[in-house]
Amino acid sequence: MPVQRLNHAVLYVRDVERSVAFYREALGFEVVMGMRGAAFLQAPGSTNDHDLGLFEIGANAAPSPAGRTSVGLYHLAWEVDTLDELERVAAKLAELGALVGASDHSTTKALYAKDPDGLEFEVSWLVPASLLTDEILASRAGIRPLDLSADKERFGGQTRGGVGVSIPV
Repeated sequence: MPVQRLNHAVLYVRDVERSVAFYREALGFEVVMGMRGAAFLQAPGSTNDHDLGLFEIGANAAPSPAGRTSVGLYHLAWEVDTLDELERVAAKLAELGALVGASDHSTTKALYAKDPDGLEFEVSWLVPASLLTDEILASRAGIRPLDLSADKERFGGQTRGGVGVSIPV
């Protein structure tokens, strides 16, 4: 059987308590297990044992050079179920000073943010497969600024996104 989905991610952070506080406030994650220098968090509504592991490596840790001078992970992406939720998360990330971008990838509406250690992550809503049109699919090659108001008008703020739905290539 092939891989089904990402179960969890693990990050090295400077200060685990600071990172736990950020992910709790920004995305609503809750600690399901902790130990000295480590914490395991679960996203609201998740059935995973944990979705995010955090391991503290200390205040003197250098920033990750990934994407600048070496290969490495660019970002993690989490999905939300509605555009109303994406809008709520956008406001929370902006309030925390963590929001660094927002893009319309046609089939995906995405927010980009950085955690306290500068590690980037994405929060996105996927257009449901039943609402995909030839126009939407053809527009995937370009990236436009995100217009949540227009998207909510087009798709509805409470329309459940295409979580776990395959999008034709």
